[in-house]
Amino acid sequence: MSTTKRIVEIRSYSIGELSKLYDQSVKTMNRWLKPHGSVIGQRHGRYYTVKQIEQIFELLGLPKDYDEAA
Repeated sequence: MSTTKRIVEIRSYSIGELSKLYDQSVKTMNRWLKPHGSVIGQRHGRYYTVKQIEQIFELLGLPKDYDEAA
């Protein structure tokens, strides 16, 4: 089993893409993000902005198997 960590790219993500990164359902991701809505802000269309993604990673931590953000 490999223990190498991957680098997560900081870019715009949809809620579906975030749920895949965190290996959670969309419903669970929405539940995790809801308490932080005032900090993160609303999505612009289908996607969270790069700044919002940085805040999400800071609040929730990096997704499992990811060591650093680039």
